[in-house]
Amino acid sequence: MAEVTAIILAAGLSRRMGARNKLLLPVAGVPMIRHMVNVYRTATCGHVFVVTGHQAGQIGNALSGSGAETVFNANFGQGQPTSVACGLQAAGEATTVLIGLGDQPLLTAGDIRSLLAAHAAADSARISIPAVDQRRGNPIVVPAALRARLLADPRSPGCKEFTRTHPEHVQFHPMASPGFYTDVDTPGAYTALRADMLEDIT
Repeated sequence: MAEVTAIILAAGLSRRMGARNKLLLPVAGVPMIRHMVNVYRTATCGHVFVVTGHQAGQIGNALSGSGAETVFNANFGQGQPTSVACGLQAAGEATTVLIGLGDQPLLTAGDIRSLLAAHAAADSARISIPAVDQRRGNPIVVPAALRARLLADPRSPGCKEFTRTHPEHVQFHPMASPGFYTDVDTPGAYTALRADMLEDIT
């Protein structure tokens, strides 16, 4: 089992879901965000940090006893890059960091292990991103040597801008599992996933 620190982003406003916070909706009998923590903890043996913002108290309550550590992003209203920066700062000196989303309930521990194995077998000094048909997925793997670079620009911290402007530091791994590419943003998406697949996730 890989020793990896995981950062799960859970600070967003969940606007497209309407009145409900998608991360608190049930998946496999627990709130979605707790399910995601369970998946990452099964896949790795390092720390799991959950970056909170919107409804931080409710997210924290959902994670009570899960083993995850919550980190509050006071600037969550400015977008996901600030949450990535907040998580990277919390991760400290961890050698390898996984950065993932809190709303990918089809992602499995096996998916994460496959990505980590691909990263280890390739150039571990580069950022590893799952991809299929030119579509990028999540989580991504960030080596320690690049974390300072991701935090260097206070106007645009995080991974999105950096990975697009510095392709020499990025490697893509063909991963077909839908868990890497499926998130839950709308009531319709949640209903469809729950009806078709979510109750079978263990």
